[in-house]
Formats: sequence, structure tokens, C-alpha cells
Amino acid sequence: MSRPRFNRILLKLSGEALMGDGQFGIDPDTVARLAGEIKVARENGFELCLVVGGGNIFRGLAGAAKGFDRASADYMGMLATVMNALALQNSLEKIGVDTRVQSAIPMATVSEPYIRRRAIRHMEKGRVVIFAAGTGNPFFTTDTAAALRAAEMGCDALFKGTSVDGIYDADPKKVADARRYDTVTFNQVLADNLKVMDASAVALCRDNNIPIVVFNIREQGNLARVLGGEGMATIVQN
Repeated sequence: MSRPRFNRILLKLSGEALMGDGQFGIDPDTVARLAGEIKVARENGFELCLVVGGGNIFRGLAGAAKGFDRASADYMGMLATVMNALALQNSLEKIGVDTRVQSAIPMATVSEPYIRRRAIRHMEKGRVVIFAAGTGNPFFTTDTAAALRAAEMGCDALFKGTSVDGIYDADPKKVADARRYDTVTFNQVLADNLKVMDASAVALCRDNNIPIVVFNIREQGNLARVLGGEGMATIVQN
């Protein structure tokens, strides 16, 4: 499937993408592989910023379900995303990619505060910017943070790396004959509750005309293929 070329990209990674084959935490080899793919994308001329989740360490909703106060659990989840962002930054800078972490929760010892104009300037200078701590507010997911930052950065598209090669009408891991979409509209995603991202993130992308490209980040080299308009993926657009 041929897709248009997007130049400024927000890449959304789940925390689970950093686990590798493990059940918890950060796998250094997996992070190094992801960093290598991001470096290739930079060398191919793409401007990149990232939002990373924290589910490999702590997930706010899961904590709330087990008795934590929801706001406190969400803040804990935001702190987990900072740990993941620092791990990615470390791997990227080891291979020569200038990287900045900007946190929505100020923590000057380990990251810059989130400042929109500074982030844009970093990207213009060829740096990769990793946005950590979600939106800085409880009750909002890192999917919503990704959609928000994509809009603020003027991104051409939001690329969501997952463990499947696109969007299906049912869970392909459970339903053998689930049908994969090449393209689907924002409104259909919302109407059919296709579970691409949470509804507020999808609506934010729809209202700002930011396509969402869903692809399998676990397949080595797939980021470069999908950025180049090839490879298996689903694009959500108006």
C-alpha cells in the first residue's frame, strides 16, 4: 500500500514496546533496536518527536482498579514515562542522535520542562524530542498526550507503533478471520469503537486533520518501511 510522505512525525510508543520479550520493565537490547530505527528515520530526513507510555512499569488505570486514588495512580504512571524517555534518550545519544527529553511535570535535574517553541526549535535543528509525563494531568492517557503534542508541533502525522500490523474489525489475536483495514475514517473508528487510541485522542487528531498511521513496531526495520510509504499499516484520516 502506497501512502503519502509525511515529513514531521510524532511517533507514539507504548511502554510495552520497550519490554522486548519480558513481562515487565525495560529491555536494553529492545531499546537499542528502537533507537537504531529512529536514527535511520532521522538520516532519511524526517523530523521526529516521540511520546512514550509507561505501561511496562506502572499503568494508572490498573493501579486505580486495585485501590489507588486515580489521580495519584495517573501521576505514578507519568513518572514511569519519564524513566522510559530517559532510557530512549540514553540509547539514542550512544549512537550519535542528539536528543532532548521534555517533561510535562517539571523535573529540572533530569529533563527540560515542556516548552512548545523550544521543542519546535530542537526539531528544526535536527534533534529528536521525547515528550514525557503525558499531558501533566491525571485522567488523560499518553495517547491523548501524543495527539496533543502532534497538534502543537505541527506534525504531518501521528505514527502509532503497536504489536499488530494495523487496525482490524476484531482482535486478530483472538479472531482468525478478522479483517484488516488499509484506510479508515476517524468517524468510523469512533463509531465502531475500533480501539486504535482513546476517543479523545482520535477526536483531537480528526479535528486537527492529523492522520494516524498504525503499524507493527516490533518488526525490525518496519518503521523505515512505513515512513517510506511501504510496509503493512493502516492510516486513519478524514
